[in-house]
Amino acid sequence: MGWSNVIHIGPLFTIGVIKSIVWSTIHCNSMWWPPYHSWPGFINAAIFLSLSASTFYNFLYSLHVGPGYLPLNWKPTREEDTQFLQYCTVCQGYKAPRSHHCRKCNRCIMKRDHHCIFINNCLGHFNHTNFLAFLISAVIGCAQAIVIISCTMYRALHPTFDYYDHSNLQEVPFIILGLWPFVMSLISLGLAAGVVFAVGFLFFVQMKVVLRNQTGIEDWVHEKAVYRREGTDEPTFIHPYNLGWRKNLVEVINFSFQPKGDGIEWKVRDNCHPYAFTIEQIEQKKIKRERCVEYVVEKAYSGRWFPISFGIMVCLQPPYTDETRISLQIGDKVAVTRWKKYWLYGEIQERGQVQMNPTERRALRGWFPRTSCSPSYVEYEKEE
Repeated sequence: MGWSNVIHIGPLFTIGVIKSIVWSTIHCNSMWWPPYHSWPGFINAAIFLSLSASTFYNFLYSLHVGPGYLPLNWKPTREEDTQFLQYCTVCQGYKAPRSHHCRKCNRCIMKRDHHCIFINNCLGHFNHTNFLAFLISAVIGCAQAIVIISCTMYRALHPTFDYYDHSNLQEVPFIILGLWPFVMSLISLGLAAGVVFAVGFLFFVQMKVVLRNQTGIEDWVHEKAVYRREGTDEPTFIHPYNLGWRKNLVEVINFSFQPKGDGIEWKVRDNCHPYAFTIEQIEQKKIKRERCVEYVVEKAYSGRWFPISFGIMVCLQPPYTDETRISLQIGDKVAVTRWKKYWLYGEIQERGQVQMNPTERRALRGWFPRTSCSPSYVEYEKEE
């Protein structure tokens, strides 16, 4: 990873948005409230430039440092603890608690939340603090930019000459925006508004993650854990990493500006097994394998996101996820674990007559049109 992550549509788009908003705001502010005319004007400009610098720095830090990658071939110190952990066939090692494999990064990520397209990297243990700083700096900075740009454009569109000529109002600046500066200011105003709403919502979601100490993946696993216990005698599942909102907050946001811990060992609630969450994951994976259904491919699929040859409804109702689509050949056997009206999710077990090994199966896992295959009703041979 590293700086090579910048060369991607997500980071380049983000840098372009930051540059556009900052340039337009500085240009407008130099006419509306010049920093060299008064102390309030200077303070206003200094605050905006500080927020801009914080946004850009924390964005690059989140992108460059990354979430923290579990070492390849990792295994716990105590050999007996391996029974509580999942094994990653790609990284050839065990997954530490709260670690999950990312296909795009091709590594197991410490405390993985999701793969963020804007930083072209995963959000995890070591970049969570800076990612939050990036979000809040962007939201506050863009809110300030909206005020500056909108006031400047209003004065440019409504130049009250008598107002400016008044003897006791000579300090009021006269604003002139040319065609292209006006267009750029208008575009930047729209971008800033979009950032306030979209990034503001993302910041709200991430603060929920921090205060509950529960990532998006863990939230999904927790929901399934609660659901599978309904109507049974099993005790209620308690999220083991939720230490209370104050302690949860300090885990990520503190005076050191660095997350606590090494990303491998985690504090858990009193009376909770240190591997309670991974044990639950293993149990859910076991149930998932038992319930999967084998399908045989009858129509080849190229892996395109909008395969019009399979019908218009397949294109109009795709899975709302960034998970991969897999190409299929006639005769392939696929173990399906998720069903939607027009799409299925599974992994290829046999390509033609060739049995796939576990590593190859993981690489050939994703969504495909439901009409491309039919169930074989042959019991799926479960992995040990």
